[in-house]
Amino acid sequence: MYSVGLIVNGFGWVFREQPTDDYGIDAQAEVFEADGTATGKVIALQIKSGRATYFANENPDGWTHYVDTKHAEYWLKHSLPVVVVLCDEIDGKAYWQQVTKSTLEATPRKFKILVPRSQELGTTSVAALREVAEGDPYTTRLRRLHLALPWMELLRAGRRILIEADEWINKSSGRGEITIVSVDEANEDRQLLGDWMIMAPGWSYDAVLPSLVPWADVVVHEETYDEAEYDAWEAECVYYDNEGDRIVTEGYEEWRAASGLEGLRPYANSAGEVDSWRLELKLNQLGEAFLLVNEFADRTDLFLTPDA
Repeated sequence: MYSVGLIVNGFGWVFREQPTDDYGIDAQAEVFEADGTATGKVIALQIKSGRATYFANENPDGWTHYVDTKHAEYWLKHSLPVVVVLCDEIDGKAYWQQVTKSTLEATPRKFKILVPRSQELGTTSVAALREVAEGDPYTTRLRRLHLALPWMELLRAGRRILIEADEWINKSSGRGEITIVSVDEANEDRQLLGDWMIMAPGWSYDAVLPSLVPWADVVVHEETYDEAEYDAWEAECVYYDNEGDRIVTEGYEEWRAASGLEGLRPYANSAGEVDSWRLELKLNQLGEAFLLVNEFADRTDLFLTPDA
């Protein structure tokens, strides 16, 4: 317990031992900003110390920790995100794993959870633990949908939302810059909604960009792509002879069909280094359903629920 407290305090966070009557929770860690500001975001810790006992079930990826059913069910229902910490009292090192439905695995008599050796409790884990403190994955995903609600409402109101991305195609890091803008039906009245840098190693942008907006279907922005493809066709298939007559070597529709221009794709490339994308969002079933859920949640009338 003491070793884990020292590590957590080293983050600039506050470590609090939990009263012994809390079922299977030994301590809490509250996230603090670098300037000492309390965030109110707290992680519940279940700490197990002992190299001989809790590090016995070792495998190449880490250590398997067994949990009885009552504790597992309690942790999954806990109001705070719960993290299991295995502490080696000999070298003072500790390793952690968040308790979720996906990390807990049922066995014939108990549950088990893998505590990875790659997740050493230390400064390299601060960013990941901050993410854990945001809440369990279920709650976090709902919160992120709620944060996207203003964009969903813009789409429902008739505005258009575009994702514009510049992808550095020669970088293995998948580096890119993304801008989200809103325009009116006439593709005018451009309003900036946000911009970010992303790193997506091993991802293709035709997969990573839709994954950022699960509440919308993603299609190419027709005006942009029609213009870019027509210009490319003219450059390749249209020329003027010495008398100024326009010569077309292949019709636009035939050229386009032969070019295989379908699906999500960049519309331009700069110097063989940067692909440019401009995609449009269309509200999908998830987005429509979440708008309905939000309207319901805003109501004040009562409704029946099962007893807790």
